[in-house]
Amino acid sequence: MLGTVTDIQRFSLNDGPGIRTTVFLKGCNLHCAWCHNPETIRKKNELMVYPANCISCGHCVPVCPSGARSIAAGVLQFDRSRCTGCGACAAICFPGALKMAGRQVSVEEVMEEIRQDNAYYADSGGGVTLSGGEVFCQSEFADALIDACREEKIPVAVETNLNWQFESARPILEKLDLIMFDVKIFDSVEHKRWTGVENAELLDNARRLDTLDRPLIARTPLIPGATDSAENIRAIAGFLRNFRNLRCYELLNFNPLGDSKYRALEEKNPFVSARPLKPEALNRLREAAESVGNLTIQIG
Repeated sequence: MLGTVTDIQRFSLNDGPGIRTTVFLKGCNLHCAWCHNPETIRKKNELMVYPANCISCGHCVPVCPSGARSIAAGVLQFDRSRCTGCGACAAICFPGALKMAGRQVSVEEVMEEIRQDNAYYADSGGGVTLSGGEVFCQSEFADALIDACREEKIPVAVETNLNWQFESARPILEKLDLIMFDVKIFDSVEHKRWTGVENAELLDNARRLDTLDRPLIARTPLIPGATDSAENIRAIAGFLRNFRNLRCYELLNFNPLGDSKYRALEEKNPFVSARPLKPEALNRLREAAESVGNLTIQIG
């Protein structure tokens, strides 16, 4: 059983309670315009290029089997259309100008990294978080990894966008110790505009999660001009207010750090000029969420 991951981040403090190891799975079935992890959207391996690190040694040219790397007039060239994502060039690029987004790993290889922080999980109330991308785009691998963690009594959480068929996902969901899910935009038309998908099934999946008697955390990323209106936050809070198993509703401030990843993938970042919300704006949205009552609101 092999899966494709972009990163295994140890000692993570932002992906659930306590000290956690977060496994980022590659592949996503939404296309959020603001995604700050664009390297996780496509499931295939991708080369990320950081020209500022390049020392023009040229070692990447002869190892490329597809001819995507070349030298013209003394300048290194890269033809992304010819790149197969084999990673040969990144493997020999010691300055770090070429890096792979995506590697194939076995469940046991992931577990070897997870086990290294086993003592911290118990002491801090932490565990493992599967994130992405979208975890359920690699459901078989995720299921096998969850089983491996459960065998070693390591708590497991997932972060999910809810874009899946509930009954297909149920066997996995019922094994989890915590489910963190996004409700990005309440209006379905606006949701499709910004993510490419309407949200009726996603909202229904959120309701059905509450019947599983698993701890839940709902999240809304605060994206300037897209999700950060008081009207949107009030609507989402009103939707969530009667969830029996909801621990809290998190408002996540905009993260601008994905821009370097867009440039490394040679892609346009629609939110390149956006900046995190200021404290007064965050307080305004917190008040909007609190106005519906019966919710614990956290700012992240």
